[in-house]
Amino acid sequence: MKAQTQETLPPHDRQTDMRKLRLLLALDALLRESSVSRAAVSVGLQPSAMSRLLSQLREEYDDPLFLRTGHGLRPTPFAETLRLRVRALAAEAEALFEPPGRTVTPDPQEQSGWEGAGLIAAPPLAVRPSLMLDGEPTPEAFAAKLAGIGSDAAPQRRLARSIATIGTGAGRSRPLSEAEAEDALMIILAGEADPVQIGALMVALQYRGATAVEIAGFVRAIRRHVGAVAVGSGAADLDWPCYLSPKLKTAPWFLHAARLVASAGYRVMLHGHYGQEGAERGKLEIAAARDGIAICASLEEADIALATTGIAYLPLPALSPQIYRLLGLYGLMEMRTPLGSAVHLINPVGARTSLLGVANSAARTLSRDIALLLGVRDLTILGNTRDHAEFTPYRQTPLFRLVAGEAMDLVIPALPAPAAEARTGLSTREYWEAVWTGAARDERAETTIVTTAAAALLSLGNASDFEAACETARALWSGRSRQMARYSAAHQI
Repeated sequence: MKAQTQETLPPHDRQTDMRKLRLLLALDALLRESSVSRAAVSVGLQPSAMSRLLSQLREEYDDPLFLRTGHGLRPTPFAETLRLRVRALAAEAEALFEPPGRTVTPDPQEQSGWEGAGLIAAPPLAVRPSLMLDGEPTPEAFAAKLAGIGSDAAPQRRLARSIATIGTGAGRSRPLSEAEAEDALMIILAGEADPVQIGALMVALQYRGATAVEIAGFVRAIRRHVGAVAVGSGAADLDWPCYLSPKLKTAPWFLHAARLVASAGYRVMLHGHYGQEGAERGKLEIAAARDGIAICASLEEADIALATTGIAYLPLPALSPQIYRLLGLYGLMEMRTPLGSAVHLINPVGARTSLLGVANSAARTLSRDIALLLGVRDLTILGNTRDHAEFTPYRQTPLFRLVAGEAMDLVIPALPAPAAEARTGLSTREYWEAVWTGAARDERAETTIVTTAAAALLSLGNASDFEAACETARALWSGRSRQMARYSAAHQI
């Protein structure tokens, strides 16, 4: 009866199944090669044909599957979840078409009598895929082995499972789920990881490129570790991360902009660090103190400062010494790790919107994807500065935003650059202070401050468009005399 049922299936259904199998093999090639042209070559198709298959895959899954970046195609979080399954399918298909071994019997008439078995068999020039070597476990067997390490296993063993999951090569590796990434970083933050494991996990992720799902898991772990409150329910309106590069030599004009936003009645939470040991390690702390911004040693102190003055700065070593030391691994590796992206999105006091600076085009999209996974509904990313949000008015500046959970991008055209100001003989810090007090007039610096404040006000929903936000920011800049009086009293100028 079953055979009869199969025979009566309409031809269209059988064709549909075969077409979908072809699509899955194309998806495997795309995941392996991260390029339409290379994927096409690997399966013997023209690039145009592979492009059509990718379009069909996107329609089937109702997901873009791949995003174009400067380094090729980057799989979406959904596509990453399919990687291991389609690789196993493709490997099995390759095995089914391997020619069986054949034994050739020599013709006795052609034997000379000197024939015999060689002492060492020469290896073939053409070898089978590594997944199909004798005794090599299949992807399914490898996945089952890792699955045997349960959530109740010892911390180092669970972390070893995460490292093996992402780092064992094509056909076996896959990205971590959000829960797996969260568990891995929680083990590290709790001090339960071996140092070798920490380096292996971070390097493997950075080399392959951490996914939005993995970094979202890291953010959740950090938020749990520091006791952060839910987004939108905390003591701040605006979260403003400022993890400055040690190579940055310009003055922190964005701190003056943050003061303007606070003067408009919004509560602004700044958190970050300068990023290096040595003489300039406390640059942000010095600048915040000179600007009259409270420097807090805990989340509780930050809540009090936000309630009383509307603005606070929380250095990362005070928020989490463990995260601070993990970011300090840069000096041992000379490269960043995925934690560098994660700390910008921790929003420790649960502000309802955030203002970030992300210069790399692929990283901007990645940051917004991470925010969406975390349930963030409002966010603004300035696309011309890295590690801190400061507007660049004399260059075209893209704004990548989330507004009520929807992506909304803007491109702000560049303004004509005025002539550079003459040297004053003041130090960088003294000149930075003089611009705020009005002792020095600098159109470039003032425009940077005003437009940076405007971007923050736009993110807060203070204005309908960027130009309206600039008008509000200009008014705040012109009316900062009351803040100047408080500044003078605090520093006895």
